[in-house]
Amino acid sequence: MCVRLSACIKSLPRLPLINPSAIMDLKVVAVLICLSAFAISSTQAAIPGCCINTRKIIPINVLRKVSRWTIQSSGGACDIDAVILHVRDKRICVDQTVFKDIWWRMKQWKQRVKKRAAKYNV
Repeated sequence: MCVRLSACIKSLPRLPLINPSAIMDLKVVAVLICLSAFAISSTQAAIPGCCINTRKIIPINVLRKVSRWTIQSSGGACDIDAVILHVRDKRICVDQTVFKDIWWRMKQWKQRVKKRAAKYNV
């Protein structure tokens, strides 16, 4: 047991001093971790939502709700050719071989709507 405070302090084991290069190493590791997390999160946002399979039959009431369409080609990041119909918040993948028929049906429907509107607005 220590009688004086100075004797007690001297008897305590000395802690090793932290090397300044060790602090720099920790900073470098922290920066690398942050950059890795940023890179992972940004690449996940850039991955396209590819169609895995396609439909050949689309009901006419769904076609009436299509706001826009995009073409997916197999030459890029995706594996199959498809046409993506955007209906509200949903995406419907359609086979490209059937798309011409679907496009014709949509065009015919729009022409009928225009004729009816012109008929009743006169």
